[in-house]
Amino acid sequence: MFIETGSTISILLLLSFTVLLLGCEDSAEEVEAVMAEKDFAVLVFSKTAGWRHDSIEAGQKAIEKLGADNGFSVTLTENSDYFTSEHLSLYDAVIFLNTTQTLFDDNQRESFKQYIQNGGGFVGIHSATDTECDWPWYVSLVGACFDNHPNDPGVRDAIIDVVDSSHPSTEMLPQRWQRSDEWYNFGFISEDINVLLKLDTDSYEGSDHPGNHPIAWYHAYDGGRSFYTALGHTIESYSEDLFLQHLLGGILYAAEQD
Repeated sequence: MFIETGSTISILLLLSFTVLLLGCEDSAEEVEAVMAEKDFAVLVFSKTAGWRHDSIEAGQKAIEKLGADNGFSVTLTENSDYFTSEHLSLYDAVIFLNTTQTLFDDNQRESFKQYIQNGGGFVGIHSATDTECDWPWYVSLVGACFDNHPNDPGVRDAIIDVVDSSHPSTEMLPQRWQRSDEWYNFGFISEDINVLLKLDTDSYEGSDHPGNHPIAWYHAYDGGRSFYTALGHTIESYSEDLFLQHLLGGILYAAEQD
């Protein structure tokens, strides 16, 4: 279930919501003990104001399983009111899972900006680049802004080339990785990103970046860490072992667990 909270909720009430999320009736103290046993905590945000991917629910379940298997706690929300300094300070990384369009008011934007400036981590998945594109600070954080993708079909096979195999999100990948996904073209790509993966633009039709098409990257930004992968459009992605290992490595980097 999702946590729905108002901007004035106390930490104690937050913990009681976490009890509901865990599907039990433990006390707040018992929940704190559970959280203390985890290595770190992530917030998964999947609100949409435009196109909604039917893979969101599969992604939520997959990230929860990654957390259970790898020692970190996972909180799910689609409520922008969760973006206050008090709430965000509980998390080592915030994951934008196929979010779309404008989602925050000015106060929520400022709280998220302060979270990153205080050393917080960010993970963007697929349409995180189709989010808040009128907010220059966020576009620089995520590293690009979505423009379009090939259609008919939208999902097609392509070959991905690993540019940097030393990162925790790529060290397990084959040097040339063939898979199916929806391949984004970007209207803007930051010059300040460290590219991890590029598309072989000769392996499919529809690239607007022939010969140089980054598709996953990371960088330090404004005090925090940012990882983005344009992979993850399809439901099948979230049961694909290599993609999940790629995503886990990005989460570990953003949460400074690498």
